[in-house]
Amino acid sequence: MADAYRFADSMLVMGILNVTPDSFSDGGQFLDHDAAISHARELVGQGAQIIDVGGESTRPGAERIGVAEELRRILPVVRALARDGIRVSVDTMNAETAHATIDAGAEFINDVSGGLADPDMVAVAAGSGAPYILSHWRGHSVDMNSRAHYDDVVVDVRTELLGRLEALEAGGVERDRIILDPGLGFAKTADQNWEILARISELQSLGLPVLVGASRKRFIAALLPDGASMTERDLPTAVVSALLADAGLWGVRVHNVAATTVALAARRRLG
Repeated sequence: MADAYRFADSMLVMGILNVTPDSFSDGGQFLDHDAAISHARELVGQGAQIIDVGGESTRPGAERIGVAEELRRILPVVRALARDGIRVSVDTMNAETAHATIDAGAEFINDVSGGLADPDMVAVAAGSGAPYILSHWRGHSVDMNSRAHYDDVVVDVRTELLGRLEALEAGGVERDRIILDPGLGFAKTADQNWEILARISELQSLGLPVLVGASRKRFIAALLPDGASMTERDLPTAVVSALLADAGLWGVRVHNVAATTVALAARRRLG
């Protein structure tokens, strides 16, 4: 089923919509529901095929919030976008949130914890029939940087993703509904993130679609002069997106959809 979500036989662009006060790049900008809905429509107009709505920040050091607050932030937004016919992914580690938002019209569950943060998530994913984005994860944001120890980061990430894949299948989630995400920035150093991108084919060898979220992350910022603004990270993000399209990636998750769609258009013109 996951291959059915490939758009026009090309890499899809997922637009990030953070309905939070504390996300690392745009916290507070779209906390108001009307602002969030308007921004999502703008991202679709710029070429996003899916909008990924999140109500809880997963930046390094972020504190958890309750499910009630998460749903207060995102449920009206998900409903409005679904009514507009916009394809919605919900970025959540909470099974209750995933269930409620799928009922409200979301199509994808994007769980950065790979089902490890909430023991009920696998059952919700299995019962929903929705495509499930399985990310590599080793722990919550408050201490994830201390967990970035690997013998070989690509081999270890692949092995750990495979273990979670098997757990999901055992829990009733069909393999063809699963999309893999290497979890860039989650318990990984800058060098480890680049190593994963350089060897992305080793994750693709698992035979499932792969989604990457490199947008505006700190390892991207390291390419820029000190003091560069958050939006200056969009150019290298777009370059990475175009290079990943050459690798046959299923999709990229980005803040600046316009920059990435232009980069992909240029790549297509070059053949």
